[in-house]
Amino acid sequence: MKFLDQAKIYIKAGNGGPGSASFRREKFVEYGGPDGGDGGSGGSIIFTADRNLNTLIDYRYTQHFRAKHGKPGSKKNKTGANGENLILKVPMGTQIFEEDNNTLIYDFTKNGEKFLLANGGKGGLGNVRFKSSTNRAPRKKTNGTLGEEFWVWLQLKVIADIGIIGLPNSGKSSLLAATTRAKPKIANYPFTTINPNLGVVYYDNKEVTLADIPGLVEGAHKGIGLGDKFLRHIERCKMLLHLIDLNEKDIFENYSKVKKELIAYDKKISKKKEIIIFNKADLLVSDIIEKKIKEFQSYTKKNYEIVSLRNKKDIMKIKKILIKNA
Repeated sequence: MKFLDQAKIYIKAGNGGPGSASFRREKFVEYGGPDGGDGGSGGSIIFTADRNLNTLIDYRYTQHFRAKHGKPGSKKNKTGANGENLILKVPMGTQIFEEDNNTLIYDFTKNGEKFLLANGGKGGLGNVRFKSSTNRAPRKKTNGTLGEEFWVWLQLKVIADIGIIGLPNSGKSSLLAATTRAKPKIANYPFTTINPNLGVVYYDNKEVTLADIPGLVEGAHKGIGLGDKFLRHIERCKMLLHLIDLNEKDIFENYSKVKKELIAYDKKISKKKEIIIFNKADLLVSDIIEKKIKEFQSYTKKNYEIVSLRNKKDIMKIKKILIKNA
């Protein structure tokens, strides 16, 4: 299934049904009179969050959504049937914006959460409503009101406990594949991951949701590389796992590049709790690793872990760290 995190859709709630202007005509009934019923209300459009969804792809090829109209009223004072509501499912983390794609209408953060976005029109009044002591045979009726209609934008921000960040080719997808049942694309070239991937880490009867965020490069907040298209997904993560490739020449410089992009996009993201993990330790001798780590610590005293994703013991260590810190 393709990943889509933004879509523009048109929604139209159902119109209310018209009222009826009928009169009783029954055998042996000396006095008839009005008996026109009201029209039914139009169906509304309701959005609901579903944790089993993780993309807005359903709104890519179908962009117009209409609820059913209310049925007309009828004789014998019968009210028309109400139009059926239209229920639209979206992933948790979806935000609904007005047509300007800037004004927030609603933000879904919980599974099963519902929001009525467009109200259906009210049913029209039948002529029985206008009967009075001075008007015994009214012919007046009203049409139903129109249902609400407008364009909206849907934006998805992935909700995860921990977001995996780092430069391209640092091993983020490999980490996700090694610690969860997710099967992201893995290859030896930059920008293998072009969409966020989700996975669940299970350890000691506990679980943590991981999000593999596409690699960030210098200038990402300005649109360079994959741009800021996926930076918003990091906003939802409770904490960050910063993965760094030990084979790079200057590991602190690479660490700083990613941190600067986060600060440039949103300072609040840079203040999230962070786990630093140095990857690909199996490709270097211990002396070189020690030298690089010592140089890194001369700039920052943050805690870190050194691992190789080829080592099963390291995989278990990572799981333990994730469960402990989530």
